[in-house]
Amino acid sequence: MSKRRVAVTGMGCVTPYGIGVDRLWNNLKNGISGIKEHNLDKNKHLVKIAGQVPADIDIEAYVDSKEAKRLDKSIIYALIASEEAYKDSGLNLEKEDLTRIGTIVSTAAGGLVVVTTGYKDMMARGFHKCSPFTVPMMIANMASGKVSIKYGLRGPSKAVLSACATGAHSVGDAFRTIQYGDADIMFAGGAESAVCDFGIGAFTSARTLSKSNRPPEEVSRPYDKDRDGFVLSEGGAVIILEEMEHAIKRGAKIYAELTGYGQSSDAYDMVAPDPEGRGVELAIRNCLKEAGKKPEEVDYINMHGTSTHLGDIAESVTVARVFGDKKQNPNLCVSSTKSMTGHMLGATGCAEAIASIKTIQEGIIPPTINIVELDPEVADLDYVPNKAKKKNVNVAISNSFGFGGHNAVLLFEKV
Repeated sequence: MSKRRVAVTGMGCVTPYGIGVDRLWNNLKNGISGIKEHNLDKNKHLVKIAGQVPADIDIEAYVDSKEAKRLDKSIIYALIASEEAYKDSGLNLEKEDLTRIGTIVSTAAGGLVVVTTGYKDMMARGFHKCSPFTVPMMIANMASGKVSIKYGLRGPSKAVLSACATGAHSVGDAFRTIQYGDADIMFAGGAESAVCDFGIGAFTSARTLSKSNRPPEEVSRPYDKDRDGFVLSEGGAVIILEEMEHAIKRGAKIYAELTGYGQSSDAYDMVAPDPEGRGVELAIRNCLKEAGKKPEEVDYINMHGTSTHLGDIAESVTVARVFGDKKQNPNLCVSSTKSMTGHMLGATGCAEAIASIKTIQEGIIPPTINIVELDPEVADLDYVPNKAKKKNVNVAISNSFGFGGHNAVLLFEKV
């Protein structure tokens, strides 16, 4: 049985810039950071900054105020992103077979605020005194569940948990679901709300967050010699994937075609990447093989590029080994949009897929900002430092790698 083709027909997100793909993309292509001082008690934290969704977004335009009180913010972000993607897709669900539409909208950390608040309530008032909504608010599959409930979607529905690769794995698994005929349309992506005392504190203790005292917008600096860790962020991103013939038949606008999905495991360490990049290389080559693309046909890679010392080196060296360095392959551009958004954990993979698709659409490569002096240990690649570059992009890849050695790579093509 031949695999079915899969189109991207809708995109939506909520990020540190606010609601909407246009807000995300306009800031990325102009090199504008969304990182600011966080709204937590700074006297209690070594890390003072984060990428937070603006507090003044109109949640009630997407979720009833009473319902919102019963949901973790990560679920709310998933619902906002899904509604944006749904509206963008032009779908009319009254004309669709809802048993053929599914959801894979996931989160890496789940309801951290809900868990910590519930635990405090139990300790103070008794083990049966936390909110009765604690369990449905905290479990990681509920974003996908709530999206399916909102739209009455009765096709496949699940969550994928693979740390920082969660959003990309969700898109990739939704791709497979359509390829093999289990659904015609999928809502796919991720959401996260880990910017809280527990989230900031735990990642600080893990020595993964930057403690730089630079201005917030200058702290996330992938590939720069003076980088010292990533910036924790939050948000949600969802894309609508649709079987190509179905999309064409209904006259949908098609942003790009998803043609490749590669997966692998480092099988190396819980946190540190394999310095030889064997798992990352396997995922990239699997992705290229499925898409039927040679390395030299790839125009742009949205790198995982978190601004950690080991991670940036390992990924860049692996990319250079597969695709060639700047001298061997002058066509290739790479950049890390995390230099502007920070790391949205489970939402990042899909948000960066959106950025990759917009790159194909507009022929603009978003920059890696804050590169002042390139780390001599990273590979010699065109990181598009500090300013966007105009370039015709036919093929774009998005890399996502998670703690535990989880790797996911997506390949999009111009239609």
